[in-house]
Amino acid sequence: MSNLLSARHLTKSYPSNVLFEDVAIQLIVGDRVGLIGPNGAGKSTLMKVLVGVEEADTGELIRRKGSKLVYVAQDDRFEPDATPISAVTAELASDGDDRVDGDTRASIVLSKLGFTDFTRSVSTLSGGWRKRLSLACALVHDPDVLMLDEPTNHLDLEGVLWLESFVKNSNITMMFVTHDRRFLENTANRIIELSKAFPGGTFEAEGNYTNFIRRKEEFLDGQAAAQSILANKVKRDTAWLRQGIQGRQTRNKTQVEDATARRGELKATKDRNAAPTKTTTIDFQATDRKTKKLLALHAVGKAMGGKQLFNSLDLVLTPGQRLGLLGPNGSGKTTLLRLMSGDLEPDTGTIKRAAELRTVVFSQHRGTLVPEQTLHEALCPIGDMVEYGGRMIHVSGWAKRFLFEPDQLSTSVKNLSGGEQARVLIANLMLNPADVLLLDEPTNDLDIPSLEVLEQALLEFPGALVLVTHDRFMLERIATEYIGLDDHGGAKSFVTYGQWNKYRKNPSASAATPNSGSSKKAKKSKASKTKNAAPEKDNRLRNKLTYKEKREYDGMEKAILEAEKDAAKSERAAADPSLSSDHVRSTSAYESLSNAQGRVKELYARWSELDAIQNRA
Repeated sequence: MSNLLSARHLTKSYPSNVLFEDVAIQLIVGDRVGLIGPNGAGKSTLMKVLVGVEEADTGELIRRKGSKLVYVAQDDRFEPDATPISAVTAELASDGDDRVDGDTRASIVLSKLGFTDFTRSVSTLSGGWRKRLSLACALVHDPDVLMLDEPTNHLDLEGVLWLESFVKNSNITMMFVTHDRRFLENTANRIIELSKAFPGGTFEAEGNYTNFIRRKEEFLDGQAAAQSILANKVKRDTAWLRQGIQGRQTRNKTQVEDATARRGELKATKDRNAAPTKTTTIDFQATDRKTKKLLALHAVGKAMGGKQLFNSLDLVLTPGQRLGLLGPNGSGKTTLLRLMSGDLEPDTGTIKRAAELRTVVFSQHRGTLVPEQTLHEALCPIGDMVEYGGRMIHVSGWAKRFLFEPDQLSTSVKNLSGGEQARVLIANLMLNPADVLLLDEPTNDLDIPSLEVLEQALLEFPGALVLVTHDRFMLERIATEYIGLDDHGGAKSFVTYGQWNKYRKNPSASAATPNSGSSKKAKKSKASKTKNAAPEKDNRLRNKLTYKEKREYDGMEKAILEAEKDAAKSERAAADPSLSSDHVRSTSAYESLSNAQGRVKELYARWSELDAIQNRA
């Protein structure tokens, strides 16, 4: 395959922060590379360096001669009076290419992306169509490589699905920064994580997100094992170096240098192993009320701007219920949340709330944040202490729970990143005990580790929650049921996201009723369990090994000895101090160590299983 870009030893830092160092990346024709990593790791900056928008402090960057790389920023910025055709022709003018009439080229690109009205004001476009227009402005340059920075942010599910299809079916080489795990799963053929948890600052794996997670876990397990091995070797080195005069006479320079190198590698390995543990701490407070009905909507209808959003909507929220709201932008999801919170009143129908119901709202517009406030004031408006869980916590300690350092407390909210602002909002919500959580796009700008912590907190919240998000991975993990708004005034209940997706593609076909869908699954699961029950029972009661198992049992001791030799060899390789300067070798060594140790564990478990059957005889 042909190389489009090759980078080695890239380093970028600011006066108070090193973003990344010694990074190596390669882009090949046909790549669809997902670039992930924690907030603040420097993903956007790295993409800008690769495309040439910014310069690296050090390192080597080689782009194929004549190749064109185009960067599409997170935020869409257009002139106030822009139209789709004027925005794209303005891009062409900046390109200085007059091979074909500008309006013709712009019209061709806009048509390919689904635009029919080229003169509509950009200010009236939804987030999804604005993203399409940003892509049109990039595609009109005929790029060899597209760099997409958080392309799914602020899109509804319809927009994300369209973008997913565009990426999968395009013949352009792409790299995209995203925290949307389902998008990564469905589009990426290679994933790179930028993080201080890895030697050289990156870890990459071919394939989709599922394969990446498996490979990453193997690597981190091996790196943790390598730390333990190195620690033991350093302990022996220290004891040896502390020997008396007789011991000093037998020392040589190489041994001393090796001991020093091992100490350095142990410190570096400890630092890398500590990096993945630095995640936000999220734990929503609940009132733990015993009321069965928290919120009840009966025959509720609402219109906005002359458009009927929904009508005759019935809904009851109870503790433990987790409801996902689905529908395109403008279908009324946020309006329905505002009705539940009491910010709006319904046009028709009634809404009944439990006495003294406590509702906490996360707004996607982040209107509760004051840009001019400092981080200290945003987290703790009065004094230096916040009350959480019945105890007082100093604001600096509270800030650390959300990955803010004490010296950031004087930073203005407007200077915080999108992910940092999202963490401030979550911190504020956690201070208020709630019966009902209403979450409107809480995942925007959060990195994957923060998303995983947020998901766990929502799963553990005992009250009711209503969730609006374009993150399909989170929806499918969190929601116990769904309501889909069809953008034509209709609302329908669904048991799974898959049911909604089928209905969305073919609204004329009736969606499966929740009960029938769930009962079919239950029957299938029950039948499967019944089918498998007999063999499991036979395994428990068997008192004789089969011929094949007898041969396996007889050779088990030899297999374990060989596996332990392989594990010892992998341990020696992982403890080599020279790995600290070669992240490719260290990645391979740590994965091999994890696999070798896992193999030993599997063999011992299997030996125990076979031995138990043999001893029953």
